[in-house]
Amino acid sequence: MTEGNSILSIKSLMLYVAMATSTLALVVTAGIFEYRLEKSYKDELIEDTKMFADFLVNNSVASVLFKDAGAAQSDLAHLEGIAHVDHAHIYYFGDDQELTLFATYNRSGTGHVQTVIDRVDELSEPTMSSSGMEFVKPITHKGDIIGYLYINMSLARLNELKLNAIMLTVAILFVVIALCLALALVLQKKITKPVEELVELVQKISRDKDYSTRAEVCNISELAIFANAFNRLLARMQQHIQQQQQAEDEYRELTANLEEKVNQRTIALKQANHELMQTLEKLHEFQRQLVQNEKMASLGDMVAGIAHEVNTPIGLGVTASTMMIDRINKIQHEFDNKTLKASSLEKFLNESRENLNIVYRNLNRSADLISSFKQVAVDQTHELNRTFNVGELIDEILFSLRPRLKQTEHEVLVHCDSELMVECKAGPIHQILINLILNSLIHGFEYIDIGTIEIKVEMVAQQQLQITYTDNGKGLSDDLKKRIFDPFVTTKRGKGGSGLGMHLVFNLVTQGLGGNISVDSKEGQGVKFIIQFPVNRMLKNSDQTGKNR
Repeated sequence: MTEGNSILSIKSLMLYVAMATSTLALVVTAGIFEYRLEKSYKDELIEDTKMFADFLVNNSVASVLFKDAGAAQSDLAHLEGIAHVDHAHIYYFGDDQELTLFATYNRSGTGHVQTVIDRVDELSEPTMSSSGMEFVKPITHKGDIIGYLYINMSLARLNELKLNAIMLTVAILFVVIALCLALALVLQKKITKPVEELVELVQKISRDKDYSTRAEVCNISELAIFANAFNRLLARMQQHIQQQQQAEDEYRELTANLEEKVNQRTIALKQANHELMQTLEKLHEFQRQLVQNEKMASLGDMVAGIAHEVNTPIGLGVTASTMMIDRINKIQHEFDNKTLKASSLEKFLNESRENLNIVYRNLNRSADLISSFKQVAVDQTHELNRTFNVGELIDEILFSLRPRLKQTEHEVLVHCDSELMVECKAGPIHQILINLILNSLIHGFEYIDIGTIEIKVEMVAQQQLQITYTDNGKGLSDDLKKRIFDPFVTTKRGKGGSGLGMHLVFNLVTQGLGGNISVDSKEGQGVKFIIQFPVNRMLKNSDQTGKNR
């Protein structure tokens, strides 16, 4: 029992419960009895009121009919001998057919009652008020109402009967409660004595730790069952302690023999642990080398794509410039031989302008490709923070992957604020998106001719950027989804897949950007990656724009 909680004994609790139950039952019974008795007295008073009203109405018919007020007043004066009638009024319809006071009686010392002409309908039934029981009864002759009788019965007798009933009820209540208390004390002693003996026995066993003691069985069924169960518990505890003591002896003997074996095994375990740590360090180094190789392999694929893409505009520029040299040599020859015509010069100028435009456009295209590749390469090899436009960064990434995307009919949708400027490491973002897109092209869209990749960029907090990457490819199985970020997990083992792409993405998000990444996918329903990482926001958000690549 915690400190501050009140502690009740079974003896006190039984007494309190018995007395509370008995008192409540008696109070409820007394209340019901008092209510019914009061109602009976009230009904009796109502019947007396109606009886006196009927008597007075019958005696007043003739007086009202003949307008003999003296006779009516004389009849009412006899009410002085009836103790419970305080007031009686007789009203009749005068010549103007208005109710008028005809005769009245007021008991001495009770004062006067105001006229009740306006309360005839209200008092059509006996009504109890502060002044007494009031009742108005019509005086009729041959079915016609010729007047009204008002009678007021005193409540003194009713109050006296109620007081006597209350006093009698209280006296009976006290007597019965006293009897209940005596009976409760007797039952309390009968029941609590065996309980107290059991409590003393439990205290003795707790103090002396002597589990061979047994409780005496009394003649109360429930307590006898408890005593028998307690004795069985003591027997089991005694047996358990004996078995425990025996087991402890055997354990001490076994411990003495095992100490030497434990020391030997500990030395062997330390040696094995040392070898295991060395092997683990080698594995970690090997894993770091593989991850670095995966980065360089991604960059190598991009170099090959850029070289192939740059080759076309440069080849066109070389062809156009070669053609220009041929045309210049021809014009020079005509000029030297003085056979140059104005039409030949005009044709030469037009062709020169066209070829120079071709050279200019293709050189610009090559410069753009090289600039994009240079920025991507710099970002992937430098881990410094820089301020950049997120939308333009994604455009650069997609531009560097254009040679690979041009070979398919897949579509890339980008949803990003065109004015979103942030400060963070751009290199990890490059590598993350390149790996995710290549993963979709190689794995997600396998056997799919037309697929859709969607990249959504938004600020989810003041300094928190979220990139949501989805595709509608073939998705991931439940088993693969659980292990997608583990190293060497791939569906292309033996077919060129290293199994380090998504592991690299996980490391770049968590270690390179200090963020987190989660995946949601069902087989046949595409894949969804949610990437969040901290950035420094440089410009407020503008409207969201969607772009197709």
